[in-house]
Amino acid sequence: MIIEQIHTAGDRNFGYLVADPDSKAAAVIDPSGAPDTLASRVDALGLVLKWIICTHHHYDHTGGADVLRSRYGVPLALHRSSPAMQDISLEDGQELELGSIRPRIIHTPGHTEDSICIYVQGAVFTGDTLFVGKVGGTDFAEGARAEYHSLQNKLMVLPEETVVYPGHDVGVRPVSTIRDEKKQNPFLQQPDFEHFVSLKRNWQRYKAEHGIK
Repeated sequence: MIIEQIHTAGDRNFGYLVADPDSKAAAVIDPSGAPDTLASRVDALGLVLKWIICTHHHYDHTGGADVLRSRYGVPLALHRSSPAMQDISLEDGQELELGSIRPRIIHTPGHTEDSICIYVQGAVFTGDTLFVGKVGGTDFAEGARAEYHSLQNKLMVLPEETVVYPGHDVGVRPVSTIRDEKKQNPFLQQPDFEHFVSLKRNWQRYKAEHGIK
């Protein structure tokens, strides 16, 4: 499988190019502000773009999608709850056709109601649900509770060797694994939701105390 992680725009955003090397079928995840960069990679590698997938509706992830949609005539896909324009409405557990590989949609509400992660062949693209050593921003009530459930019951049950590709370059490194996040991410080490949301409330102090940027 081909995976390219590309710095785009916004707050250290990542966009991704994912492709089946045999069929050359490709998908772009979260094009953000770099549609031309992603298009140049699609063309340079001789790929056939089949999907544009956005992990949620925020503009720093969907920006540039229309450029690619118009250029290649391919559908834009988001979760069915998304307020953003979409050609394909995605469901939890849905599998997409991408040559011989089958990206699977994992609905992970919390940061937004329409947040999804995409699991494909030992990799998971986590958008703003999970970062390296951190998690996505939420409120301290229902959003935080939804995110806690998504993290514990949707992502932490994936195989531990799964490579984590986040939506922002805000961690200590650009990629991680489920195993490393379980061991090192303080949000995932909390024993229950009350401790999880308490860490969210006190995150700035925790970062200062532990030297986290």
